[in-house]
Amino acid sequence: MFNKRLLTIIFLVLLTVFISAGDLFSILEESVAVAKYRSPRLVNGVPEGWTLMKHSGTPNINLVRAGDAYYVRMKSDPRSGFGIERTVRVDLKEYPYLNWTWQATKLPQGGDVRKSATDDQVLQIYVVFPSTVFPEKLNTPILTYIWDNEAPKGLSARSPKPFLKRIRYLVLRNKTDRLGNWYTEKRNVYEDYKRIFRDTRGGEPMGAIHGVRFYINSQNTRSHAEGYIGEMSFSKN
Repeated sequence: MFNKRLLTIIFLVLLTVFISAGDLFSILEESVAVAKYRSPRLVNGVPEGWTLMKHSGTPNINLVRAGDAYYVRMKSDPRSGFGIERTVRVDLKEYPYLNWTWQATKLPQGGDVRKSATDDQVLQIYVVFPSTVFPEKLNTPILTYIWDNEAPKGLSARSPKPFLKRIRYLVLRNKTDRLGNWYTEKRNVYEDYKRIFRDTRGGEPMGAIHGVRFYINSQNTRSHAEGYIGEMSFSKN
């Protein structure tokens, strides 16, 4: 027992000699948290650390408790489309997997990402990458996982709106999934990006991701939508 403890101590000492504290943290840390809440507190109408993104209408956002955790609830009406954004720097080569839970309780009637007039979704999760060319706002690659209505699962598509062709969608859920059920997702964002953005530098990201956004909208279909997004993290495995 003594020899085993001594060898462990020697190993840890040598480890700290040959690698920096930041490198050691990276080795020991298996995930990078994106969303994790322990109280219903909002700051300026959004969870602490997040920024409001208002497209139209009046945002309806709160934190709802389920068990020991809190989840973001977003509810939209016939005039609203909005979301929240958080800056997150993550190297996808080290942390390629995005993990989260989500639930839809009301879908925007007739929502279909394939048509501009019906481009509404109960939940959208944007992963924002570095811009490739100027102007940055129009050329920022954004990979978006969505809960659609009519579009088939597995569909990948570009935004139907002019000047937003750098926003690419991947349909994970649709109207065939049961409302009110929690679903757990695990996506290899690095591989999804390489496949969906293969026309941009051969599908290789310019660098670490810049941020994550949660979004809901139902203004195009003039309907209502409601959904929840739970804890989220990037992981190595």
